[in-house]
Amino acid sequence: MDPLKAAIGGIEPLDQDAVQRAKRRTEDLLMPYLALGRLHEISWRVAGIMGRIPEGLPRKVVMVAAGDHGVASEGVSLFPQEVTRQMVSGFIRGLAAINVISRHVGARVVVVDFGVKGPTEPSWLEASDSFYDMKVAPGTGNIATGPAMSRQQASEAILRGTEVFRREASKGLDIIATGDMGIANTTPSAAVISVLTGSDPEEIVGRGTGLDDEGLRRKAQVVRRALEVNRPDPRDPLDVLAKVGGFEIGGLCGWILAGAKARVPVVIDGFISTAAALLAVALEPRARDYLFAGHLSAERGHSKALEHLGLEPLLQLEMRLGEGTGATLAFVIIEAAVKILSQMATFESAGVSRGL
Repeated sequence: MDPLKAAIGGIEPLDQDAVQRAKRRTEDLLMPYLALGRLHEISWRVAGIMGRIPEGLPRKVVMVAAGDHGVASEGVSLFPQEVTRQMVSGFIRGLAAINVISRHVGARVVVVDFGVKGPTEPSWLEASDSFYDMKVAPGTGNIATGPAMSRQQASEAILRGTEVFRREASKGLDIIATGDMGIANTTPSAAVISVLTGSDPEEIVGRGTGLDDEGLRRKAQVVRRALEVNRPDPRDPLDVLAKVGGFEIGGLCGWILAGAKARVPVVIDGFISTAAALLAVALEPRARDYLFAGHLSAERGHSKALEHLGLEPLLQLEMRLGEGTGATLAFVIIEAAVKILSQMATFESAGVSRGL
């Protein structure tokens, strides 16, 4: 059997019995029915994902997937490519925004090199509790002139993402989030989203690191050229990843699919993570029910991608950093919803009359 099919196959529908138990308990909670709005639907879906009503979600993990992109040579980012390596070091040392937010919400951060340009730093390998060397290759090809990677490499990136999940799950986890780092990675993400949503690049391409109007036009032209040169097949998600994607996008896709297969809630972050989620759902449509959209990115095109997935973001804070920052902040909302369902008193237990 194909290793990729074996790794990602077997995702099951939500447990509808658990959903119904959650809904019945919600009816008895010490408040007017559905008084906490979307928190209730969130708690019902978590119950359906996990097959039970959990007391909480204490073991939270965010994977920051890193990779470099040949398309950076087209001038689609304001930052030089070596920043990817520098930021990976920052994540491992606990210095970045995702580290601060993760400490705040009680999540652990794992950093994964799926395709960073250059050799792996010895200091990274020393951080064995928080770093994984899953490098498929030292950066993708330039999608403006040819494919990002081979089909075999695309499959390998996804498989390595599932392997990271397997190792982290052995330590214990209740909920996961996606994060990313890769200079120029909004460009392949825009290409992936354009193909899978059937959208024109002009509708999807955004400013990324802060491009001006001329830079934005140039970036849209690069994405359009990538689609014309490579002609990715929207019916074949692996072809899309291979031709216009990125190694970290593939790794995130595997992380998402493995989480869904293990019946773990998956919180996706912004633009790059949503490109990976689109690939994951294209590979296995049942994965969609396991996803929560952490936030709405300020990146143009993110809302269209979420709409295509049928997901409503939990937060809208005009964030566009990536790293998993929005998804990790959303952990707080999801765990609060679960605790309301499991820990709040009922009318009967509190001895309070329901009224007429």
